[in-house]
Amino acid sequence: MCGICGEIRFDGTLASPERVQRMGDCLAPRGPDGAGQVMRGRVGLGHRRLKIIDLSEKAEQPMVDPELGLTIAFNGCIYNYPELREELEGKGYRFFSHGDTEVILKSYHAWGRDCVKRFHGMFAFAIHERETGRVMLARDRFGIKPLYLSQNDKRLYIASSLPAIVRTGDVDTSIDKVALHHYMTFHAVVPPPHTILKGVQKLPPATTRLIEADGSFKDEVYWAPHFGPLDGDERLGPDDWRDRVMDAMKTAVARRMVADVPVGVLLSGGVDSSLIVGLLAEAGQQGLNTFSIGFEDANGEVGNEFEFSDIIANHYGTEHHKIFVPGSELMEHLPGCIGAMSEPMVSYDNVGFYLLSREVSKHIKVVQSGQGADEVFGGYHWYPKLAGANDPLGAYSRAFFDRSHETLAKHLSPEWLTEEDVSRDFVARHFAMEGAANPVDKALRVDAHVMLVDDPVKRVDNMTMAWGLEARVPFLDHELVELAARVPAEEKLKQDGKGVLKEVARQVVPSEVIDRKKGYFPVPQLKYLSGPTLDFVRDALHSEAAQSRGLFRKDYTDALFADPSAHITPLRGSELWQVALLEMWLQTQGL
Repeated sequence: MCGICGEIRFDGTLASPERVQRMGDCLAPRGPDGAGQVMRGRVGLGHRRLKIIDLSEKAEQPMVDPELGLTIAFNGCIYNYPELREELEGKGYRFFSHGDTEVILKSYHAWGRDCVKRFHGMFAFAIHERETGRVMLARDRFGIKPLYLSQNDKRLYIASSLPAIVRTGDVDTSIDKVALHHYMTFHAVVPPPHTILKGVQKLPPATTRLIEADGSFKDEVYWAPHFGPLDGDERLGPDDWRDRVMDAMKTAVARRMVADVPVGVLLSGGVDSSLIVGLLAEAGQQGLNTFSIGFEDANGEVGNEFEFSDIIANHYGTEHHKIFVPGSELMEHLPGCIGAMSEPMVSYDNVGFYLLSREVSKHIKVVQSGQGADEVFGGYHWYPKLAGANDPLGAYSRAFFDRSHETLAKHLSPEWLTEEDVSRDFVARHFAMEGAANPVDKALRVDAHVMLVDDPVKRVDNMTMAWGLEARVPFLDHELVELAARVPAEEKLKQDGKGVLKEVARQVVPSEVIDRKKGYFPVPQLKYLSGPTLDFVRDALHSEAAQSRGLFRKDYTDALFADPSAHITPLRGSELWQVALLEMWLQTQGL
């Protein structure tokens, strides 16, 4: 829910309300229900509000607590705020509102930066201390809520989106070569602190940053779960793991029903979203709204999974909404979808979530979604390839990377190529970290903490918030993930992946949904580029802006246009769409 922004000066000048306003205006779709700004000399915070909890004006933001001398701009939801409020009231704190924002303020006053360890939820926030001038930034454990930064010795800008920071007109917008390498190699995943622009960074997940009045700061990572069984776990059998995961799933789904407005479900027809619907139905949820989307077939590939979403909707009697998008409408909304991206994201799912969110937002403001299950419970096809691998890094790179460093040298213009293979080096460092000994667990950890954050999670946040829709992801409940990380790899890899989760689902969901072939969010028209979509990408790559930027070798782009369907990445993505999407995104930012 919502969008935040701010400017903090370190050079003795005042924060600019005009710059904060420009950032806030850019974030307007994230918070269509209200806007606010608080200027305190060198610190200015802005907010766009989506009303989900405490719909009154008492919960407006930025929220100021004059008694404690604290001001906050907050994006997200703290699911356990009622319990925390009760604990804080026991300590003598008095409340003037009824929502989670004020609970964060009081928690920070009571427990300092460690307050985040008590939060169950998704969040990004900035708190300004009136007396010391310090500012504390925080981001949730999985980076479900974004927080972008641009800092130099004079000032710091913060915002919920990268384009909002660009709107200040005061950042370096040149391309970051390290980020470009990641984008082209690590399947468009750009790990923090990098973004595709040199002048904008992002706060890593599970991190707090305490910034002094002079601009110096210190980061703390407050959560890093162990991957692999703990002492005593060897006594647990498959049924024990199934039952524990079931209990944790029930808790995770129930937590995400906390709202003062109705909550629906994005229902793809796969195991993950179907399990969410099933658990909600079994818990007695009545009149549950579910939503599915489909596209035109292309190149013999079916563009919808309505067959399976219908099974679940009929089984549980949900208020089901099926949305079909014809090819003409897909093309019409592609520019809007690309403009809604905080960073260039290559997955075809983006436009699906964008158009689905547009329709869902006409009915409700909050949905639960199934993102994260594959990364947490081992659902992807590359995990079995790592089981017992003597060279985990090599096995992972061959399965996940779009191209090798050597191949990238044939695709990028020489001036844009880094000397080192920074993407492989990044994964190598992550694999070498303590806390994950099994090769499968190493891959699950990097996927859950890096790939998931800067691909599926970011995609869902960007595309839903473009329409003022809040998406909640129960599979990223941190207690559920801590449990899943302990489940032996062999239990996760059973039944072609997600074995333990499928056993949970068998107690709730019809078997024909569980035992089907794994599906994806199909948008065949973007995978097999032809006709108007091919013309669309050709215009972008042949534009004056693209030619002057010169990111890609001409012989490479010529080969892509000569036969687009012949250039498909190991993860079944179009190389032409990948390079064109980057250019199209840069151009939507006026770069």
